[in-house]
Formats: sequence, structure tokens, C-alpha cells
Amino acid sequence: MKVKHLARVVPLALIALGASSGVVAKEKLRVADSLPAGHYFSEYATKYWMEEVTKATNGEVTFEYYPAEQLGKAKDMLALTQSGVADVGYVVPSYISDKMPLSSVAELPGSFADACSATLAYLKLAQGDGILAQKEFAPNGVRLMFALVVPPYQAFSAKKPLESISDLKGLKIRTAGAAMEATVRSFGGVPVRMAAPELYESLSRGTLDGMLFPYASMISYDLPVITKYGTTGENFGSAALTYIISEARWKKLSPDVQKAMAEAGVKATQRACRMTDEETESNIEKLRSKGVKLVTFSGDDRQAIDKSRADVSKQWAKALDERGKPGTEVLKSFEAALANK
Repeated sequence: MKVKHLARVVPLALIALGASSGVVAKEKLRVADSLPAGHYFSEYATKYWMEEVTKATNGEVTFEYYPAEQLGKAKDMLALTQSGVADVGYVVPSYISDKMPLSSVAELPGSFADACSATLAYLKLAQGDGILAQKEFAPNGVRLMFALVVPPYQAFSAKKPLESISDLKGLKIRTAGAAMEATVRSFGGVPVRMAAPELYESLSRGTLDGMLFPYASMISYDLPVITKYGTTGENFGSAALTYIISEARWKKLSPDVQKAMAEAGVKATQRACRMTDEETESNIEKLRSKGVKLVTFSGDDRQAIDKSRADVSKQWAKALDERGKPGTEVLKSFEAALANK
């Protein structure tokens, strides 16, 4: 179990919070996301985090929760949080790779096998003096509250059987960001960048032929009813799911509230990755029970996938380096964090 190692992030989350004053001013914070009702991340982490903060502050901090894009679209959540429309917002960096390109290191294929390994590695980079905290979150004027790097994405097809990796050729495949786009192109597919809430309609209409997506999210967005084929045991990338607060809003909170929010964020992250990993096998069985045929690639397919993974990671880092972003440094840091989990 990798969750126990997540406790190491507590000191990072609490850096510079200062001494506790013992006085908590009443606060009501608006939390907004784009997740549908019952989504596993909101059930495992978001609601839990709000409850823990309220409990830790003896009811002095409460929340108004706006799920399912009630305050705005998924792609706008960063701007909504920066502007104060939301106090705490759900941001998927892959949806805004022009603003947070370095966080797409979590999108790269093949580097981890479960949610907790990747989440721990991401947190090391995204909190405290980590490279993502300094080079990505800080320049955007925000800080991480809690996060989940979801289990490895699989390939799914609405109609065409997936018997070989070559079956992805020519298919319009949903991706979350630039790294996934490169992965799909490497197999001859046509990447279509799209936020998760738009998937069901796009598949139904035939705008998409398939997607790269995790098992649990397939169920949360009710996609098995229009999906016939998929893979198992692969890692075609992933995505970091984050809840952030603007630095301006953070600085208005008392040290006690900051401390309560940071500690609850660590606990919510631990809980989310643990529960997500524990349900992986049952989610696979749910997909099969709904008629989704899952295959495992081997032989020549395995060699092609492994080559693609190495090439995509190298190209991703090089492209960012050429833009003046520390792509290679972030990639090395993420790989080192995974190795030292």
C-alpha cells in the first residue's frame, strides 16, 4: 500500500503557514467543479475535504458547493478561481495546457501502474518548493489544495473491435491534452481534445470513435452503454485532477484556516487515491458486466507501445524546452519521484 508514503507531503503543505493564532474568522467558501453528481473524485475527496475543514474549524468555515459546471465550464475553472468567482476550483491542467503545460507530465504514457504512486509523485512536484509549485502554480497565482492522478488510461472504442494496437489507426480518439495527442498520433489515430462532460454526446453522435479514459470515469460518465471495446493492463497516460485556491484568496485566510485546509487536503488526497486504487478491479468487472470487451495487447503490439511511450516522453520534454519551459527537468523530477515513492 503506497498511501502511507503520502504522509510525507504534510510538511510541504504546511510550509509558511505561521504560528496558529487560535482565532478563526467565519468564512463561507465557494467550491466549484465540472464533475457530475456521484463522480468518484467528488465522493472520495471533495465532499470529504469540505467536511474535514468545517470540523477542524469547529464550524467557523463552511462551503457552498457548485458541481457539474454550475459556475462555469471545465476549461474555465482556472480563470474562475483566479478571478474569485470560485474560492476553490477544480482544475484539470490538461484542459488548459496553454496555461499549465508542465503538469501534463502526468499525462505521459507508461510511467506508473496505480493512482497512489502517481499522486504521490505529482504532489512532491506541486507543493512546497517543488518544481511545479514554483514554475506552474505560482506563475498562475494559485496553489494546490488536493489532487488525484487517476489510474492509467485505457483505450476504448464505441464500435470497432480492438484486437491490435493498429486498430486505433484512423479512429477519432478523445484526448485530454498535448501528451495524449502525441500518444494517439503515434498509433495512427486522430486525437480530438475534449473535456470529459462532452464525451457522452460526442460518442453518441459519432463525432468520436473512442477515447483514452480511466475505468472509474467510464462508469461515472455512464459511457459503457455506448462503448463496446477497450483495453486492460495498459497505460496510455493519465491526468492530474486538482482543486486549487488563488494566492490572493489564500492570503486573506487566517493561519488556522490555512492549516486546517492544508491538513484536510492531504487527508483527502490519501483517501481519494486509496479508494480509487481499491476499486480498480471491481470497475473492470463492472465494464465487462455491461458488455464491454476488454483485451490485453502482447507481442509486437507490446513492443510498439513501449517504443511509443519512450518517444512521446522525449518529444514532450523537448517541445517544452524549446518554448523556454523546463520540460526535461520536470520529466526527470517526476520519474525520480516515482522511483523514490
